[in-house]
Amino acid sequence: MKHFFIRIATFFRTVKSKIAFYPSLIATAGFFLALGMIILEKQGISRKIIDVFPMLMVEDGDTALNVLSTCIGGLISMMVFSFSMVMLLLSQASSNFSPRLLPGLISNKRHQIILGVFLATIVYNIFTLFSVNTSEEKYTLPGFSILLGVFFTIVCLSAFIFFIHNISQSIQINNIMDGIYAEAIDRLNEVIEAEEKASKMLVAHFPDTTEWHSYTSNRSGYFQNISIKNITDICKENDVRVYITVPKGLFVLKNNSVLKTSKLLDKKIVDDIFSNINFARGEYIRDNYTLAFKQITEIAVKAMSPGINDPGTAVNAIDYLTELFALRMKKNDTGVLITENEAHIKIAIIQFKELLYNVMASLRTYCKHDPIVVQKLIWMLKYLQNQPVEDKSYTTEITEELDVLISDMDFDSKKDDRILRALAGLKKES
Repeated sequence: MKHFFIRIATFFRTVKSKIAFYPSLIATAGFFLALGMIILEKQGISRKIIDVFPMLMVEDGDTALNVLSTCIGGLISMMVFSFSMVMLLLSQASSNFSPRLLPGLISNKRHQIILGVFLATIVYNIFTLFSVNTSEEKYTLPGFSILLGVFFTIVCLSAFIFFIHNISQSIQINNIMDGIYAEAIDRLNEVIEAEEKASKMLVAHFPDTTEWHSYTSNRSGYFQNISIKNITDICKENDVRVYITVPKGLFVLKNNSVLKTSKLLDKKIVDDIFSNINFARGEYIRDNYTLAFKQITEIAVKAMSPGINDPGTAVNAIDYLTELFALRMKKNDTGVLITENEAHIKIAIIQFKELLYNVMASLRTYCKHDPIVVQKLIWMLKYLQNQPVEDKSYTTEITEELDVLISDMDFDSKKDDRILRALAGLKKES
């Protein structure tokens, strides 16, 4: 039963990120509301309201049809325009910034809800239209349903204005990086807080996994997360420890070693463990904070491409990377998970050295000819050298990257070279 609920939860998280999730859900609600109103109209709800507020009710069947038809036609036109704008802006974000940003923009809940309100109102008005008979008297027309349809249409007009404002804001690169940064900060703080609560003695004395039994995956995809509680229960029941050999966010291929255990396990138990490991075809920052480093780095690199040539965006991206690295330096490089003062699970993580190298290698390659961007990178590394660290080796890695950056930079002006070497605290190259 646990496995069934895990599958359901995984499926729900995957579907929830799709652009059609909330629109479909809200449109279904609009359909059921229309059916409910038809039932209420048969109970005479409009007849009761017209006696109290006669000025709010439509008294002619043809007028009712015209009103609903106009609402439906106008809403369809606005919805088509809205979808067209979304597709245009997504295409622009993909070409100007990075295709990796698309999942985050597509899964924006506010955009999905607005489109859902449009669909629900259209569905509601269509079914209300079917219930109108032009030969009916004013006392038998579904006046209350028509009034609700007009009200929902006015709500859609307000939502459309908000949609235009919101979509124009969300596509701005500063807002995109703000969103990535905020999500990564939240995730990093969660990880660091969990490490602070864990016993350092248990983490340090986790057994060496070199001689453990290895198991391969029969699935492929990005390693997203695991069900810690379920795997911990399996470990306790079988008196075993587990080491997941790939870090979160890494693409796992079939028949690659993914899992190690402290003792040999039956196939059924191994399958139970694998059923609690989630593989997906997409990456999400809420599961893997290192994706934020990758996305912001790609924005900076894309900004420095000849077709865009926007050093200002690259400089802003480096500012965000600086803060993320400063927080990452407060986290250790171990992936031991402590539950109930016991260490049963260890997950491989991307080491700080590797993370810093991946970011700096990309930025060095595409930014080494621009003195302003190189200056910003030097400031970033010098700043990180003076930040509190969980492991002293982090400072050594930063110093090494600074040396490589200085040796790799290539300017036409000797003055730029001299100034930046002085900024880094190095003498002019002879």
